Amino acid sequence: MTGHTSIPDNQRRIVVAGGGPAAHRFADAMHTRGLEGWHVTVLAEEAHLPYDRVALSKALTQMDHDLTLGDTSMWDHASLDLRTGERVTKINTGEKTVETSAGNSYAYDHLVVATGSDAAQLPFPGSELAHVYRTLEDVWGINKAVAELSERLGRPAKTVTIGGGLLGLEAAAGTVELGAEAAVINGSRWLMNAQLDEGAGQALGRLVTAKGLEVLTGTYPAEVLSDDDGQVTGVLMKDGRTIPADMVIASIGIRPRDELFRAPEGEVSVFELGEKGGVVINDHCATSVPGVWAIGEVANFGGMCLGLVAPANTMAEIVADRLHGGQATFPGFDTATKLKLSGVDVASFGDAFAKTEHALEIVYADPARGVYQKIVTTDDAKTLLGGIFVGDATPYMSLRPLLGRELPAEPGAYLTAAGGGDAPETELPDDAILCSCNNVAAGSIRDAINGCGSCEGNAPVQELGELKTCTRAGTQCGSCVPMLKKLLEGELKKSGIEVSKA
Repeated sequence: MTGHTSIPDNQRRIVVAGGGPAAHRFADAMHTRGLEGWHVTVLAEEAHLPYDRVALSKALTQMDHDLTLGDTSMWDHASLDLRTGERVTKINTGEKTVETSAGNSYAYDHLVVATGSDAAQLPFPGSELAHVYRTLEDVWGINKAVAELSERLGRPAKTVTIGGGLLGLEAAAGTVELGAEAAVINGSRWLMNAQLDEGAGQALGRLVTAKGLEVLTGTYPAEVLSDDDGQVTGVLMKDGRTIPADMVIASIGIRPRDELFRAPEGEVSVFELGEKGGVVINDHCATSVPGVWAIGEVANFGGMCLGLVAPANTMAEIVADRLHGGQATFPGFDTATKLKLSGVDVASFGDAFAKTEHALEIVYADPARGVYQKIVTTDDAKTLLGGIFVGDATPYMSLRPLLGRELPAEPGAYLTAAGGGDAPETELPDDAILCSCNNVAAGSIRDAINGCGSCEGNAPVQELGELKTCTRAGTQCGSCVPMLKKLLEGELKKSGIEVSKA
């Protein structure tokens, strides 16, 4: 897969710095649109083929779980050159070349930087003793460490995860599944405070406590403690308490890998950098230097860098479209999130905190059951602005594609946990985005089912697996699969085709 070294003179050269999901999506988008006249070289720091970071929790508990993205035969194309274990170390914008950790130099006509992010480091003593949760090596290391500690100590290992966000909860829950006793520390008064309001966060706290996690909120750590041999013994809190621990996992956010764009000390970078990190891009995903693009977590748009798969995929598609003469623009960040913990249902999307002027919040809460459902609408209770669901996220998939649209029923009808039965049946408009990760609209899925879409030979699709393959819907985080299946069944019924319930 790294044997294509000769580039014809008539091909324009694209170099991709990075080998994560955004880089893979860009290469795939170029491959799909056609590589005639192009040669794409992907320089990946990690030794693996590009893999699905959204599903890292699966590799934490099952080390042999394959997270490889897409059809790997794509890399056999003569105009696609994937080089693993080779990190870009320098950009020479004047010469339009990059240098790598292998001592190689690559010329480019266009450079696409998709270097992603690192886990933010703990800002206090003992930070070097903490594990992080960002790569396959990270989660494999956690898996092995839990097993080794439990064997050496003759009891379940005690893990403490610092950070109660999405990844922190996934990491902590994973260690419980591996047999550890786990605690989560979060400085906010409730978990997932970036996505959930207090009522939802408190409900989530009760649910994860019932799953075996100890939850410590509204308190801050001051130091990771260790013995004379460098073995972790606990976490010292700012209030003087010590939380016993054999392992600490840090999950307090991300830091964009923007070092390629930074100038040596005393010099000024030719790139515009964000105040909080990342390289600034416009709505074309272009940086301030012609011919250099940035996508994914390293890209700063509107003052933000976000570690979410949907906007990274969108950015990758936009750059591929632009290079093929298109006019696509980045619409902004889709911040919808769904927690992937067994038995814990959590989802948040849109204006979840009702910051829109005169927004209405329709809420159902049952603290005893750990259930919280909220729908946010315009002041006339008609247009959907966002929502939060904890304990029962059943309405999420039918509501998420309707964001910014008029609801077909009154908002309270979607609060299924209140005892009103199932959410109203909703016929999604063709332009409603069903799969936000891959930006697949309901109309594209209907076209595939009815035989006039992107599937091979334009043959009608009657199987869920085939529908996922040819439209890409449901192939990333998987949260849209129930709605995808529902749409498939509905379209088949319209065509008079018997729907299998197997």
